[in-house]
Amino acid sequence: MQKLTLSCAAIALLAQFAPAAPAYAQEAKDDSKLYLTSNTLVYDQDNDRILVNGGVQIFYDGYKLVAERVVYDQKNGRMTAKGKVELIEPGGNRIYADDLDITDDFSAGFLNALRVETTDDTHLAAESAQRINSTVMVLNNGVYTACKPCADNPDKAPFWQVKARKITQNDETHMLELEGARFELLGVPLAYVPYLQFPDHTVKRKSGILTPTAVYSNQLGYGVSVPYYYVLSPSSDATFTPTYYSNAGLLMDVEYRKRFRNGKMMVRVGGIHQTKPSIFGAGTSDAAVTNRALVHTTGEFKINPRWAFGWDLMAQTDNNFAYTYKFSNLANSTIVNQIYLTGYGERNSFDLRGYYFDVQDGDKQNKAEKQQAIVHPVLDYKYFAPEPVAGGELSATVNVTSLTRGRSHAKIVPGSDRFHGLSGNSTRLTSELEWHRTVTTDGGLQLTPLLAARADGHFLNVTDPNSLGGGLNYGGNFYSGTTAARTMVTAGLEAKYPILIATAGTSHVIEPIGQIFVRPNEQLAGGLPNEDAQSFVFDATNLFERDKFSGFDRIEGGTRANVGFRYTGSLGNGFGLHGIFGQSYHLAGLNSFATNDLVNAGAESGLQTRVSDFVGLIGASMPQGFTASASGRFDKSTFALRRLDTQAGVSNRFGSLNVIYSQIAPRPSYGTSIQNRELNTSASVNVAQNWKVYGGLTWDIDDASLRNQSLGLSYQDECTIFSLNFSRGDDLSTTNWAVTARLSFRTIGDLQTTGAIAAQ
Repeated sequence: MQKLTLSCAAIALLAQFAPAAPAYAQEAKDDSKLYLTSNTLVYDQDNDRILVNGGVQIFYDGYKLVAERVVYDQKNGRMTAKGKVELIEPGGNRIYADDLDITDDFSAGFLNALRVETTDDTHLAAESAQRINSTVMVLNNGVYTACKPCADNPDKAPFWQVKARKITQNDETHMLELEGARFELLGVPLAYVPYLQFPDHTVKRKSGILTPTAVYSNQLGYGVSVPYYYVLSPSSDATFTPTYYSNAGLLMDVEYRKRFRNGKMMVRVGGIHQTKPSIFGAGTSDAAVTNRALVHTTGEFKINPRWAFGWDLMAQTDNNFAYTYKFSNLANSTIVNQIYLTGYGERNSFDLRGYYFDVQDGDKQNKAEKQQAIVHPVLDYKYFAPEPVAGGELSATVNVTSLTRGRSHAKIVPGSDRFHGLSGNSTRLTSELEWHRTVTTDGGLQLTPLLAARADGHFLNVTDPNSLGGGLNYGGNFYSGTTAARTMVTAGLEAKYPILIATAGTSHVIEPIGQIFVRPNEQLAGGLPNEDAQSFVFDATNLFERDKFSGFDRIEGGTRANVGFRYTGSLGNGFGLHGIFGQSYHLAGLNSFATNDLVNAGAESGLQTRVSDFVGLIGASMPQGFTASASGRFDKSTFALRRLDTQAGVSNRFGSLNVIYSQIAPRPSYGTSIQNRELNTSASVNVAQNWKVYGGLTWDIDDASLRNQSLGLSYQDECTIFSLNFSRGDDLSTTNWAVTARLSFRTIGDLQTTGAIAAQ
């Protein structure tokens, strides 16, 4: 016998010591070498063995073996390792064992008392294991979990685990098979499954049955969904989801997905033959149609880094199918169908879209949907000149809106009827140029002159509001022609004088602001359809806007001055304040906010008089995640509160709380003779590690009624998600109760059930 002692050295064994290349590793070469480091190495020439002791590390073709002692039998081509054995595979998985007996190419062998840690943080353990043909490992009396072991107490049972008589891991099929499986939660056995199979951590997409979902509805009855996922190609797949309802029959839902080099698309088809249409209310679209179906498709594509197009479209046999059967992502009361083309450059943007609004309700006549406009299309283009013009910035804006409405949408309001939309066709082309330049004087005064010019062209074929009948009457001068043109030019000047006040650790910037805009009267004020300027709230955020209307269909005219100030303060230690306060003055010409409008856009806005109401805003940010803000409008004479919007919130390690309070004074022109006060709250509390309780409510203070309520409990860690949620909302005369429960085990699947109860 010959003996060779090495001290922490690396040895490259000669070719006669090197094992043959592994049969399963295609990248392995015939001349692959085995590299070894250890404290001592003994070559037993008589028995043709190599004995390695002390800090043994063996590297071979991507494998790394660490042990206290290794014996390599060259005649049999096997290695035996003992003492804190760790084997790291080429893919990164780690295998720990008390002892190991394996072939010299690491393809087959036996292990005792082993643990396996994958690169995806899944864990396997077993009393013993056998590796077969380099692709299959069989674990006896094994345990599988995707939960990390407790750092303080590794012997403590994980949140969940699956114990099995036999676990087979197949590296070719990338599947895990568990025989005689027993599922445990917090160490307590919950279920026994004779056979369980699921993909291992390397699989991203695998055909097979997904976790079933139980559902319930007081109309549809009990139901169960059993989805099947099918991989069609590396870039496409499909999901088939049959759902059987005890009161309605079999619902089929098929979704096909396809990825391309520059985007993706999806096509979804659903349908049912209702066995009992009578379960729905008489006279509804749900009861009127026996065979119901829908098609939904989406697409997102990048033409190049700046241009993109896409669509989101749905068509169904009736107006309530997707809502009634709660198709995912399609169960909203209104579905917005659109197709778009967008482009973004360094100094310009382009957005072209078409819209169709699918209103889902039980009305067989589909009145609400016919009252919505079909937009075909709306174009927005913005351009900024790359070089200064006369020392300032020149920009151009273009908007084209073309739409059709099948049914007029109007509401009787005593003394001021509202016409939200008129049946017929209308098209408007708007183009505008704006130039402004900011000059700062030596004393710090900032002056910004502004010039703007706008032109609109209208092509009209809409119903005269005074011809609708039913007691409706429009008090304005409605324009009944088929074409119309209007222009607006504006000359303005803004003056600001920022004042900095700095003390030790704090800074304050007070910025008095004054603006004046000189322009002629608005042409055809209130005489043209108003589609995109209906939502209007005068507050501090638009006090200093040149045109305060929210869209292009109205133009602010006349001479107006805006006066106020901005404040920004940093108080140190994470405290900050900001605020705005001011007032607006109509100096000359026709006040656009005081003219008749089809939707009363300017009525009771606070701008309809020569001197406007006061508007203000104050906000604060504080340490530990606290924020608060308040925005209000106050009567110009009495300072009485006309509108108040407040928000306060906190978010930290203990949880979060958000409170929103709104108060709006009576608005007779909008059909509300009493004030409207509403409180919205949402909160979550981290009651324990990984556990959270959350909820929210909407309280109508004046009606003393709850509009919405929700309450839930959730648990989430690295391997498990659990949630239980109850919610209630008011939908006209029907109160909808819903409960959703979800239990998700990482790598295994989800268990989910939903239920809905509608009670009059």
